[in-house]
Amino acid sequence: MSGGARIGVDIGGTFTDLVLLDSAGTCFSRKMPSTPANPADAVITGIELILSDAGLIAADVSEVLHGTTVGSNTLLQKVGARTGLLTTKGFRDVLEIGRIRTPDMFDLTWDKPQPLVRRQLRREIDERIDARGNVLKAIDQFEIARIGGELVAQGVESIAICFINSYRNPAHEVMAERVLRQTFPNVPVTTSVSVLPEQREYERTSTAVVNAYVLPVMETYLRRLRLGLQRIGIAAPLLVGNSNGGLSSIEVAEAKPVFFISSGRSAGVVGAARLGETLKRSDLIVFDMGGTTASASLVQAGEIARATEYEFRDGISTPSRFIKAGGYMMSVPTVDVAEVGSGAGSIAWLDDGGLLHVGPVSAGAEPGPACYGRGGTRPTVTDANVALGLLPERLAGGALSLDRARARAAIEETIAKPLGLSVDAAAAGIRDVANANMTRAIRAVTVERGVDPRDFTLLAFGGSGPLHACDLARSLDIPYVLFPRMPGVFTAMGMLAGDIEHYFIRPCPGRLGAFDPAQAERIMAAQRREAAERMTRDGFAPDETELLFSLDLRFVGQDSAIPVPLPDSLQADCRHGLRRGFIERYERLYQYASSDEVESTSIRLLARGVRRNKLDFGALRLPPRPAAVALETRQVYFGPDHGWIATPVLARNGLAGATAGPAIIESDDSTIVVPPGVSATADESGNLLAELPRRMPATVAKRKRAPAAAGRNRANA
Repeated sequence: MSGGARIGVDIGGTFTDLVLLDSAGTCFSRKMPSTPANPADAVITGIELILSDAGLIAADVSEVLHGTTVGSNTLLQKVGARTGLLTTKGFRDVLEIGRIRTPDMFDLTWDKPQPLVRRQLRREIDERIDARGNVLKAIDQFEIARIGGELVAQGVESIAICFINSYRNPAHEVMAERVLRQTFPNVPVTTSVSVLPEQREYERTSTAVVNAYVLPVMETYLRRLRLGLQRIGIAAPLLVGNSNGGLSSIEVAEAKPVFFISSGRSAGVVGAARLGETLKRSDLIVFDMGGTTASASLVQAGEIARATEYEFRDGISTPSRFIKAGGYMMSVPTVDVAEVGSGAGSIAWLDDGGLLHVGPVSAGAEPGPACYGRGGTRPTVTDANVALGLLPERLAGGALSLDRARARAAIEETIAKPLGLSVDAAAAGIRDVANANMTRAIRAVTVERGVDPRDFTLLAFGGSGPLHACDLARSLDIPYVLFPRMPGVFTAMGMLAGDIEHYFIRPCPGRLGAFDPAQAERIMAAQRREAAERMTRDGFAPDETELLFSLDLRFVGQDSAIPVPLPDSLQADCRHGLRRGFIERYERLYQYASSDEVESTSIRLLARGVRRNKLDFGALRLPPRPAAVALETRQVYFGPDHGWIATPVLARNGLAGATAGPAIIESDDSTIVVPPGVSATADESGNLLAELPRRMPATVAKRKRAPAAAGRNRANA
C-alpha cells in the first residue's frame, strides 16, 4: 500500500481526535471540539492544524482513516430517514414481534423500543418463495411500483426490502430493488440479501431496516467530508472504520452503514490488542471513556472478543447472548463491546424520588458541560471532576477553558441543595454513580461471562478514561491499569493499526452429520471470487490478502449460531473436527456443553487486506518535547476517606521512573489520576503502568462447569 503521511480521525460526542503518522514513523496528535451541526467541520479544521504541526502539506497525505459516531448517534437520537418497508404478505409485524422476550423478565417498567418503521409505512407484497428457494407466488412488478409510489407520497426517504426466504433465492428482492430504483431514482433502497443473506426473518428485517434508516444521514455526512477534504487539497483515499475493527472504502460505508454503527470505538480495541502484543500483555480489559459513552471489551490470550450480532439500545448496549430484545438488532460482525451512556458529558439529574442518576443524556459539545461556559447549566461528570480539582483549567492543549466556579454552581443548584449535601459530597456522588455505571460495562464482558477481571490488566484510554480507571480497577480488584502513551487520542491511533476488511456470507443449512464438503467447497469458491474482485478494487494483491472462512454451527433447535473456523481445503472426514471445534467454543462461552446433534446455517468469509504500513507501537516515535516538570501543586478531593489533598501535578512529557500517588499527570490529550496508595511506572515508550494493592487473591482454578446433561433446556439461553 501507499506511503506518505496517514491521518486517523475519530469523532466523539464532545471531541474530535486526530493522529498523524508521517513517513518517518513520527506521531502527531490533536483534539478538536466536535461540531454536531456538521461533524465534518471539526475534521477538516483539525486536519489543517495537524498538518501544520507536522510541517506537511495536503499533498503529503496518502490516506485518511475515519471512525465516526454519526451512525450510532442517528439511532440514539432517532433522527434517521423516514423509512418504508416492503415485506412478504403476512410478515408486516415482524419488527413489532421481534424475539418475543424482554431483556429482563422481572422489569415491569420496561418499554419495547418503537420500531424504526411506523406500521403504516410497512407494506405487504403478495409474493412467496419457499424454504428451498422455489417460487410459490411470483412477484408483480406493477404492485411494487404502485406501493413504492404510495410510500414516496407519504414522505418516505429510504426503503428497505425483506422477503421471506430471500436468503435461499434473492430473485424477488433483486427485482423489487430494480423496479424501485428505476421508478424512484432519488430514494435509496436496501435489500436484506445485500446486508444479511441468511435465515431468521426478524434479524434480517431489522438489519435491513437499520441500514435504510441510517443510510441517507451517513451518505450525506460522508459526501460532505469528502468534498471538504477535496477543498483543502487532499485527494487521498478516505477509509472508514467498521464495527469489527477493520477498515472499508467510503463506497461501502455509504451503501452499507449498518456495518459501521460502532465505527470508531472498535478501532480502539484493535489498537489495544496491538499494544498488548507489543508489551507482552495478552489479557486486557479494554476501557474507553469519551464524552458521551463509556465502553468495555475483552482481549483474551491476545484475541479480540467478537460477535456476529449487536443490539443498539438505551442504558447498556451489549452483544450479550443472554440479554436480548432490548434494542435495534443488527446481525453484523462486531467487536464484542458493552457500552453505557456514562461519558464525561453525561448529565447528572435527580428523579422524582430524589435518586441521583448520571446519563444517558449528554451535554455533548454544544452547549457542553457547565464549566465550558457555553450556555450549559446542567452538571455533568466533567463538572464533577473540575469541582473536585481533578481537571486543570484548560483542556486539549489549551484549546478549551474550564470554569470551576460555574461547575460548582451548577452542582450546588441542581444536586447539592435538593439533597441537602455539600458541593464536595454532591460532586463525589456524581463521580461515584458514573463509576458504578461504567463498572456495569466491565462486568458485562467479564464477570457475567464467567471471566475473572482480577486476572486481567485494565487498559484505559479516551479523553476521560484515565481520570476514572484506577477507581474502577479498585472496585473490581483489578491489580494493574495500563495508560498508553497518548490515551486521549488512542482510538484514532487504533485506526492506523487496522486492516481493510470485507465480509461475505452464504447459506449452508443442514445437519453436521450430513455435511457435504464438496458443496461447501463450491460455496467457498464463489466467495473467493467475490473477495478477489473486491480486494483487487481496493488495490490489494493476492499475497496481501488473507481469507478466513468459518462455518456457523448450533445445536439443533437453537436460535443462535457460533462461527467455527474452516480450513481452506475441506477433507471428507472434517465433520468430527468441526463438531469438536464447536463444542470447545460453546463451552468457552456458556461454561457447559451438550451431546445434542449439531447443524450448520451459513458459511462466512472475512477477506482482510493486510496493510504493510500500519502503526507499530514498538517503533512509535513522538515529536521532541521538553522534559517532565512539576507543573504545580493542586488541592484535589479523593473522596471522604482522604478528603482534600495537596497533590503534585506532573507533565506527562518525558515522565520516567515510578510516581507514587496521589498525583495528577497531565498531557494535551488526557489527564491521568493516580490515587493515594497507587504507584505508576513509565516504560521506555512512555506507557504508564499503575499497580494497585490487592484485596483478594486472583483466580487459581477454572470455574466448575455445569454437567453436559444441562444440554437442551439451557441451550437456547
